[in-house]
Amino acid sequence: MLFVHGSGSSRFSPRNQYAAKILQSAHFGTLLIDLLSKGEEVNPQNRFNIPLLAKRVLGIIGWIQKEKSLKGLSLSLFGASIGAAAALIAAKELPQVIKAVISRGGRPDLVQEEVEKVFSPTLLIVGELDFEGITLNESALERLRGPKKLEIVSGATHLFEESGYLEQVAKLAVHWLEKYA
Repeated sequence: MLFVHGSGSSRFSPRNQYAAKILQSAHFGTLLIDLLSKGEEVNPQNRFNIPLLAKRVLGIIGWIQKEKSLKGLSLSLFGASIGAAAALIAAKELPQVIKAVISRGGRPDLVQEEVEKVFSPTLLIVGELDFEGITLNESALERLRGPKKLEIVSGATHLFEESGYLEQVAKLAVHWLEKYA
């Protein structure tokens, strides 16, 4: 499971690290990476440059595929916020490689035309109190071509910061991966 974080986040994100630990306890390997160098992070435009972020995700996938110790492992993507848009582009580009996509509070609206070309099983997870996020993800759900599902976590906001909600997200992810990865 490759984590693709959103803008203003990093591989040190407590939310992604927490989700990664739950996935690891369910016997899924995880890789949390930063898509931008420290110098690139200074420019706020880079954090919203989805083509650049997707290119980095594809580069990391290429590295994973070449790494002997990782050969033969199933590869899925866990995107958060803007990172979910980059993950969807990567899934569109590598449909035979990406076994599943999980989007937590994702912004699939930023890659509407790309979403129509995603065939990897995709789980969209949105907080019940993220009203805009629900609308954006419902629209994406209609456009996705492969197996798909929208899960709305009751009581949660966009970042799932409230107690217990991130655990629900991780459990939904585990169930999705058990079915498709």
